[in-house]
Amino acid sequence: MDKFSFLGNSEIEFIDDMYQSYKKDPSSIDDSWQKFFQGFDFAAEKFPGKPQPDKLSSPPAESMSKEFNVINMIQAFRQRGHLFTKTNPVRVRRKYFPTLDIENFDLSQTDLETVFQAGKEVGIGPSKLKNILDHLQETYCHSVGVEYLYLRTPDKVKWLQHKMEISKNQPNFTDEQRKHIYYHLKLAVGFENFIHKKFVGQKRFSLEGTEALIPALDALIEKGAQLGVEEFVFGMAHRGRLNVLANIIEKPYENIFKEFVGEEFEDDIALGDVKYHLGYGNTVKTDDGNEVKLHLTPNPSHLETVGAVVEGISRSKIDNDYKGDENKLVPIVIHGDAAIAAQGIVYETIQMAELKAYRTGGTIHLVINNQIGFTTNYLDARSSTYCTDVAKVTRCPVFHINGDDVEALIYTIGLAMEYRQEFKTDVFIDILSYRKHGHNEGDEPRFTQPLLYNEIAKHKNPRDIYGDYLISKGIYKQENLKELITEFNSFLNDKFELSKNIEKLYIQPFLDEYYENIRYSTKEDFDITPVFKTDKKHLIELANKITNLPDDLHFFKKIGKLMTDRKKMISENRLDWAMGELLAYSSLLDEGYGVRISGQDSERGTFSHRHAALTVTDSVHKYFPLKHISEKQAPCHIYNSHLSEYAVLAFEYGYALAHPSGLTIWEAQFGDFHNVAQAVVDQYLSSAEDKWGVKNGLVLFLPHGYEGQGAEHSSARMERFLNLCANNNMQIINPSTPANHYHALRRQVKRDIRIPLICFTPKSLLRHPSCVSTMDELAEGRFQEVIDDTNVIAKKVSRVVFCSGKIYYDLLARKNELNAKDVALIRIEQIYPFPQKQIDSVLKKYPNALLHLWVQEEPENMGAWQFINYNIKNIELVPVARIPSGSTATGLSKIHTIGQNEIINKVFRKCDCERKLKYCGLQCVAGSSKEDIHRQHEYFQDKKSKLLM
Repeated sequence: MDKFSFLGNSEIEFIDDMYQSYKKDPSSIDDSWQKFFQGFDFAAEKFPGKPQPDKLSSPPAESMSKEFNVINMIQAFRQRGHLFTKTNPVRVRRKYFPTLDIENFDLSQTDLETVFQAGKEVGIGPSKLKNILDHLQETYCHSVGVEYLYLRTPDKVKWLQHKMEISKNQPNFTDEQRKHIYYHLKLAVGFENFIHKKFVGQKRFSLEGTEALIPALDALIEKGAQLGVEEFVFGMAHRGRLNVLANIIEKPYENIFKEFVGEEFEDDIALGDVKYHLGYGNTVKTDDGNEVKLHLTPNPSHLETVGAVVEGISRSKIDNDYKGDENKLVPIVIHGDAAIAAQGIVYETIQMAELKAYRTGGTIHLVINNQIGFTTNYLDARSSTYCTDVAKVTRCPVFHINGDDVEALIYTIGLAMEYRQEFKTDVFIDILSYRKHGHNEGDEPRFTQPLLYNEIAKHKNPRDIYGDYLISKGIYKQENLKELITEFNSFLNDKFELSKNIEKLYIQPFLDEYYENIRYSTKEDFDITPVFKTDKKHLIELANKITNLPDDLHFFKKIGKLMTDRKKMISENRLDWAMGELLAYSSLLDEGYGVRISGQDSERGTFSHRHAALTVTDSVHKYFPLKHISEKQAPCHIYNSHLSEYAVLAFEYGYALAHPSGLTIWEAQFGDFHNVAQAVVDQYLSSAEDKWGVKNGLVLFLPHGYEGQGAEHSSARMERFLNLCANNNMQIINPSTPANHYHALRRQVKRDIRIPLICFTPKSLLRHPSCVSTMDELAEGRFQEVIDDTNVIAKKVSRVVFCSGKIYYDLLARKNELNAKDVALIRIEQIYPFPQKQIDSVLKKYPNALLHLWVQEEPENMGAWQFINYNIKNIELVPVARIPSGSTATGLSKIHTIGQNEIINKVFRKCDCERKLKYCGLQCVAGSSKEDIHRQHEYFQDKKSKLLM
């Protein structure tokens, strides 16, 4: 029976048409059909007298079929060979089916001596099946496993296939190169052994089991330098960090040894951190004489947070130091297997790789795969086959390497470096190895993994394995290796003795070269903000520039109205929030300070106020008025982020860290969304200066205000930031005017200090008719930490009301309605550092005040109340707030309105004495008792009573 009888005439004609298209242009048809016709041509070449050149015809069916079978086998090795590698040094690999046995491709042992044209497909020409099979097994099933056929881009697939199959994924090093590899293994293993003996039982999170990482990183730097890389930014967790610091970044050994026994840090560091969290930077010289900058970023125990920080630092340097040239800098992120598989920020960060706002030209990801997470077995740590399966999201190649085969690892890391420079995408290298000790050196792993650790106890380290190999090759003798090890141990001992002369521990401030003209802040810096004037006439010119649109571009009609309204604001000298903010950016850009903003909806603004990017009608092109201020202006970048808080905030922290001369802002869609990124706030923003001496001027915009939008869209959780405030580590502001917002942004880069700025931004105030400022207030003013009430008769003031943010305008409306000039509304615009001197000055103006209130929209156990009460100690301060609650706000607008009215009514309480005043003037016994102030809110009290009935 004809094997192809199932094909009808129509199918044959279709296939023949495809074949004709393939002959003209192979790329014009699907990749799978390309492979089919390649196999057909191979088969046809074996029978030169048979084929007809212009029509699809077949050689003898059985021979042709077997050529296709070999092609299928080749494709299977490329696609599934990684499942059958020899990459696990201490475990037997899991079994996968079907296998790659030739019988699974309708081939048999009798075919092994048959020559197949399919050998051309792997670059070895017509070859016997046994030779093709050997070639495939050596390429795809030895110490290197590779996943790459899902890349979708033919050029990338062909590039990798050519590189790997021509070399069989096996290196060919010279004797001198092998000695160099051994040298770095000697450093890696010797360093760990020395520390283990000198500092018995102390935590160091050793690299033992994956020491091949050190010669691999050395090779990566050497290869990168040859390809034009001038700088590497590293991020890694604690496993192996000390080894990388010592043997790659070249932090002095004696400094590391001192950190095991040190008792005091130098004066610039308040608290310091454990040795395996610290960062370091250095410029090293490669073997070819190239100078390369290396930075290992400080990292907390929140393992994968640093990855996004590294990407931010890298993008900042690419933008500002290398003028956008991604060839000059490469980010390197070193993961643990359990962390890369399970930490959500890994996915968030990897999704940034191809986004214009965050791309860095490709990151090389290295996984120290200990096959265990603390005490959790890898089978319990993930559902995916590999810990690196997240790489497939962005279609990046993944290499799986036997951590004992240092040559294979070095070969692969060089290939990865070439691929990154060629295609500007991420690459993942999974180093399968083991962890010699428990999670730390004091942990006993045999409690939970007795079988694994019995095997590890018998296993030689990578240095000794490679040493045995070099002896077998005749490159070294055993006594040579012993001498090299002894010499290095003696060298380390000298460094240990040297460390005893160090009195105080020194933590190198990370990226300190950017901060030569920036100092640490002092308490006096916050007594009063300096004035940074802007010429009013020039400010008006800037305003006109950002409100004029090019004649040759057409925009949505409401954009035209928006610009008309903004021009009217200029002419009437009544600037709203958006204009104040945009003029802050304009003036800074004009003065040479770059501006970068990213966040969900930041181009337009969540509440449609900013409109920094204007989409041209019937196109995807965007026009940014802020980019058209002058030819000499600084760069302006405003981006909509992907739907991520954790990774984006970490990224922008890194960006700001490497660019203190610009204004970097992360904007939350709603203020409380920052809690998804709480680790960045806790471990970096609030504590990095105390721990690592790191300065950072990142700005957070957190929309905040109670407007009846529910629990997740009301409070930006100010109390959480205030709980973290100490030693001038952050600035917490809640500005209530466009002018104050304008000055806060300008002072952030105009001063010679850099401290994170947490800015609680408004929502309804964006369009509030009273929330406006004049051009003079922008040009001549300064940031006001406290804003006094100018509409009072000071000597008659009986009630001083402190507040912050939007609630001021609700109170102001009632005050104006009652013409209450004996009530002073005092706005605390900067809550931390606490403006004690300014508040004391205000209080002196009102010596006859009978009552001092703190008014807030938040429940009493939230917001600023606890912090304010702690800091204002010379008066009795009474809170007016919603009742304590586990939730920030109600979900019903009506209940919100009731609660809001009760707050206002408590401040301007009804007069119920014989005086019959518009509001209580506190003159009577009832008015001065404050009883009504302390009473529970009526609605909630009634609700609670009903629930208890």
